[in-house]
Amino acid sequence: MERNRGAFPATRISVVRWLGSEDRGTRHRAHDALASMYWKPVYKYIRLRWNKPRDDAEDLTQEFFGQAFEKNWFVDFDPARARFRTFLRTCVDRSVMRADRDASRQKRGGGVRVVPMDFPGAESELSSAVAADRGDPDELFRREWVRSVFEAAIARLREDLVSRQKAVHFELFSRYDLHSVDSERRPTYAELAGAVGIPVTQVTNYLALARRRFREIVLDLLADTSGDDRDYADSVRELLGVSP
Repeated sequence: MERNRGAFPATRISVVRWLGSEDRGTRHRAHDALASMYWKPVYKYIRLRWNKPRDDAEDLTQEFFGQAFEKNWFVDFDPARARFRTFLRTCVDRSVMRADRDASRQKRGGGVRVVPMDFPGAESELSSAVAADRGDPDELFRREWVRSVFEAAIARLREDLVSRQKAVHFELFSRYDLHSVDSERRPTYAELAGAVGIPVTQVTNYLALARRRFREIVLDLLADTSGDDRDYADSVRELLGVSP
């Protein structure tokens, strides 16, 4: 399986473990990878579970990831006791409780390390997410984690295929496997072929390549952001319905 082309040392240890590296650059990359994957579930969880106003939830989300990095909170993770996702959510609860006790907490942008976070975009998704999960913050956190994994995988798939001159492969995947999910019907292979200008006999091969690469990317993301092999295997079964 293709790994992340040198972003981290080539081992099965996840970025969760690289947060404890002695090399600060490695810790930075690990922090950014986890924050990118989890910030939106954390933000929505804080909004619902803790009933925080939008501005406070933004501050708390950025503060959480900044403090988690600066104070090495995640090095206490024990995969024998809980999945990393559960451990992270517990850390969020503790962080919010501490902030509530500290009226003078540091505001957003006050020196902690953060990654770009599209809070307006997350906020626009919140009402539909609440309706889907009936206001259950725990289920919301799980669903938003799933959404984050797939959103990241789609973005990485697009970048990967375009960089290899396979933009048509991604276009087919997007039209058939993504955009048609909410439609009344999927386009036929003949319609797809006509839309992108390839022989209809090639549609199956192009889709197969894109789907295979998408699955590899999802597995990479799960391996990177899982606590250990058992957590990774559970996540693969949960998202893809198969055993790794």
